[in-house]
Amino acid sequence: MAGGARNRVEDIMRRMETALLDGTWPVGTRLPAERVLADQYAVARNTIREAIQRLAARGLLQSRRGAGVYVTDQLRTGIASPWGQLVADHPALRDDILEFRRVLEGATAYFAAMRADASDLKRIRALLKELERSRKDDDKLGEADADARLHDAIALASHNTMFLHLHTSVIGMLREHITINGTGLRQAAEESSDLLLRQHRTLCEAILARRPEEARTAMQTHIDFVRSKVDGDGA
Repeated sequence: MAGGARNRVEDIMRRMETALLDGTWPVGTRLPAERVLADQYAVARNTIREAIQRLAARGLLQSRRGAGVYVTDQLRTGIASPWGQLVADHPALRDDILEFRRVLEGATAYFAAMRADASDLKRIRALLKELERSRKDDDKLGEADADARLHDAIALASHNTMFLHLHTSVIGMLREHITINGTGLRQAAEESSDLLLRQHRTLCEAILARRPEEARTAMQTHIDFVRSKVDGDGA
């Protein structure tokens, strides 16, 4: 491959890697067709094809015959793979997880309030409405699912690649823990469901109003509440 062509492929790879890191292409996303990507990046289709092949060779993308090219979970499992079993085997780690979440998600909420764009704010509003609707319908599983996805949306809205990567690789991998934790609190008492909803509403309002310090405090207050309930249950 000539030097110019090689440089073009490497440049496209870097740009595609950025899309993988910054949340443009989340895990499971089907990439646009080669011709669409070629138009988007203003290069020939064979350049796109070569870049995809290289990323696939590294396990970041996967070609499925007749179905297209998809984003794998390689970035997530590359950091977090041992933790799933450790958490399953050592419930006492839950407090460490919540302590980590307090720091990381406090920061993501802070930067989300500063940097969220129109699509981020629309997504956060929609998920808050979904959370409120599930609460009204007394749908505990629906609440927990909307809760987890709302935290994902806030991480995405932080527009910080490192925060998003840590959230996706560690918090995302622990989604089962988060969902079970949230569901458990909601099933334990109706008042917990009401408090959790109020906490998420306060958090979202601070982000939507672009008040970073209030957003961070609201997130930390929420995590502290969850942590106190877990500790209170002897976990």
